[in-house]
Amino acid sequence: MPALTGRDLRARRLARHALTAPPADPTPAGVVRAMHGAHAQILSAAEMSVALRLPGSTRQTVRDAIADGSLTKTFGPRGTVHLVPTADLGVWTGALAALPTPRSAFADDVRMSAEQTADVVAAISEALLEGELTVDELDREVVARAGSWAGDPVMPAFQTFWPRWRQAVGAASHAGVLVFGADRGRKVTYVHPRRRDPTFAPASREEALRAFLHGYLRAYGPATPGHLARWLSTSVEWCDSVLRAADVEEVSVDGEAMWVNAGDTTVPTPARSVRLLPYFDALSVGFAPREVMFPGYAAERALARGQAGNYPVVVVDGAVQGVWHQRRAGRRVQVTVETWGRFGAQRLRQLEEQVARLGEVLEAEPVLALEPVRVGPHA
Repeated sequence: MPALTGRDLRARRLARHALTAPPADPTPAGVVRAMHGAHAQILSAAEMSVALRLPGSTRQTVRDAIADGSLTKTFGPRGTVHLVPTADLGVWTGALAALPTPRSAFADDVRMSAEQTADVVAAISEALLEGELTVDELDREVVARAGSWAGDPVMPAFQTFWPRWRQAVGAASHAGVLVFGADRGRKVTYVHPRRRDPTFAPASREEALRAFLHGYLRAYGPATPGHLARWLSTSVEWCDSVLRAADVEEVSVDGEAMWVNAGDTTVPTPARSVRLLPYFDALSVGFAPREVMFPGYAAERALARGQAGNYPVVVVDGAVQGVWHQRRAGRRVQVTVETWGRFGAQRLRQLEEQVARLGEVLEAEPVLALEPVRVGPHA
């Protein structure tokens, strides 16, 4: 059984996420495929995540990829918004639809039955095949097709109540009938994937899970069933069963058994690197074990109750050794960087290069300030 270390994990994942090695496909979709999806709950952060990995690109490059249809914004693992390559959407929907159905968190008088959910998904599909709709427009269309019960304002949401049917938005996304469309001013729209590609269809369960797990292990392997379960927000038992049925190979990481794609045990020569990762970067959020990327003080300073992604981080050779914050003012962007540990002249030069690259991505003039970051998470 091949034996790897935490240092090997960092080196592999930096390279696989196109942070220390060029992406195999130097396009926004190719970069997102290498990341196995880019978090897009905050779209501006997703634009940075992708563009920072693609030399010569800017945030507009990523926006153009969404507009031209090579990237799709949709609901991914854990119900969070992701960018995925449109060419891979059938695999993503097929795999996510195969996950065990979680127990609804809503009260009995709020949740929908399996039959009601199926009716709502069918109604959403019919409506979105006709064109892009805002959520308010979709409210009316779903009620008209599924029945008045779907519009009952029973879902607690932000000091108000949403219509009952909206709890099925994630199910509709994973069924392959709903993705995000073009924003209409400040309003989000949804559209059916077949409006963009008439041949679109979710992949079969077996095909989808095989390809999806291969992508996950390529980006995050070696991994345990527990790591995958946390990333998907599902049961360890289910993840263990699908991993054991996949074409995988067992390796040892600091004495713990983990899985990689069969034959994928190589480790690149560790590169001395400094990288700035924005909020909710896929590598930060998906990295496990946490302590390998967030060692010592990093766990206290750069995590929020164990959750990653709340702070933009400074990553040195794959380990978090700082946090940073940006503040835009016209054509300038103030980049405040707080570091800890040893940070010598070479690291400082690499950091300055990263700040300059961030300015290119944001299409702004960067100004670096080396001082404590005094804002909290999500600031």
